[in-house]
Amino acid sequence: MPTIAFPNSARLVIAVAAMGALAACGGSKERPKADLAAAQVTTIGVNSYLWRAALDTVSFAPLLQADSNGGVIVTDWYANPNNPGERVKMTVTILDSDLRADALRVAASRQVAQGGNWVDAPVQAATVQKLEDIILTKARDLRRQAIS
Repeated sequence: MPTIAFPNSARLVIAVAAMGALAACGGSKERPKADLAAAQVTTIGVNSYLWRAALDTVSFAPLLQADSNGGVIVTDWYANPNNPGERVKMTVTILDSDLRADALRVAASRQVAQGGNWVDAPVQAATVQKLEDIILTKARDLRRQAIS
């Protein structure tokens, strides 16, 4: 049976609901009955560690779209102040609820300024790979922190 990973806020809600159920039983020797409504917590549709790590990694750029159910993050164009003649735009897609390398896909577009216009330019494959590595490393760190 797969393990379900809840974000810390969901764990808190479940813990508070469980404590309330135990307190309500008072001195009764009966076992408390599970409150299914309190246990039903809405979660995102993709791996929460990958989601949080991806948002954190691309947070330097303005967000155009962040759909946690579909697992898609799209940034707007970002130009580094140290290199204003170049800008990038990223799309991060989380494809699964498991924390795995193949559950993540990053796509990047790059443009350079030429004659007052933005012209498409190639993105090095190593750049996209580096972004994926950063996201995966952060996601694994978040998971380690949550289970320790």
